[in-house]
Amino acid sequence: MKKRLQLLTIYIFLACVVFFYLMSATMLFYTAPTPPEAGIAESTSLSIAGLLLAVVLTGYLLGSIPCGVIISKKFARTNLLQVGSGKTGTTNVLRAAGKKAAALALILDIGKGAAAVAIAHLILSTDWAAAAGTGPWLELGKALTAVAAIAGHSWSVFLRFKGGRGVATLMGSLLALYWPAGVVGGIGVLGIGFRTKYMSLGSIIGAVTAFILLMAFYVLRVELFGPVPLEYVVFGMAGAIFIYVMHRDNILRLFNGTERRIGEKLKTETVTTSQNPK
Repeated sequence: MKKRLQLLTIYIFLACVVFFYLMSATMLFYTAPTPPEAGIAESTSLSIAGLLLAVVLTGYLLGSIPCGVIISKKFARTNLLQVGSGKTGTTNVLRAAGKKAAALALILDIGKGAAAVAIAHLILSTDWAAAAGTGPWLELGKALTAVAAIAGHSWSVFLRFKGGRGVATLMGSLLALYWPAGVVGGIGVLGIGFRTKYMSLGSIIGAVTAFILLMAFYVLRVELFGPVPLEYVVFGMAGAIFIYVMHRDNILRLFNGTERRIGEKLKTETVTTSQNPK
C-alpha cells in the first residue's frame, strides 16, 4: 500500500508539472504585450519554449509507463526487473510471462511512442500555438517528444530510472512521424529477429533500416508519402545509434556465440547487473 501511495504521489506531481507548463505557455501567449515589438518577440519565444517543454515532458511521462512490468505482474505475478536481462521490453516479457503478455507489451510500447508524437502534434498545431509561432518548430517538437518517449521507456521515473532498450517505442514514434519508416523498421526488427532467433540483431538492423529509408527519401526528394523533414532524418540517425549503444552487450555475445535465442529458457531467475542477455 505504501508503494502504491508513493507511485500515485509521483504521478500526481508529474501531472501537475505538465499542467503548469501548459498553463504557463498559454498565459504567456495570451498576456503577451503588443508594444513594443521586442516585447512581443521575447514573449513569443517564451511561449514556444514553454510549449516545447510541455510536449517533451508529456512524451517522457508516457514513455515512462512501465507496460512490461505491469503486464508481467498481471500475467505471471513476476517482477520483470528480476528476470532474465532485467529489462522491461517485449523480449524479456516473452521470457517471463509468455507470448500473449509479450504481444500486449509490444503493442502498448509501440503505442507509447505513437501517442507521444500524436499529442505533440495536437498541442503544437492548435490555432493559439500556431499564433505563438510554433509552425517552424512543429517537426522539431514532434521529434524531441519522440526522443523523450524513448528516454522515458529506457529510464523510467517510475522504476528508479530503469527500463528497456527502446526498440518498440522507437518504432511507434516512427510510425507517427513517418509511417513508411516505422513499417519498414518494424518488419526488419520482427523479420530478422524471428528468422535468426536473435531479437537483438533484428532490433539493430530494423533501426538502421528505418534510418536508411528516411535518409534516402530525404536526399532523393522522394515525396511518395509526403516530404521527409530533416528533423526526422536526424531523429532516425539518433535512434539507430541509440539502439546500437543499448545493445552493445548483446553485440559482444553475438560475436562470442553466447547470445540467448528467442524462446530459450531462463537458466536463472536472478538478474546480475553486469552480465545479462537481452
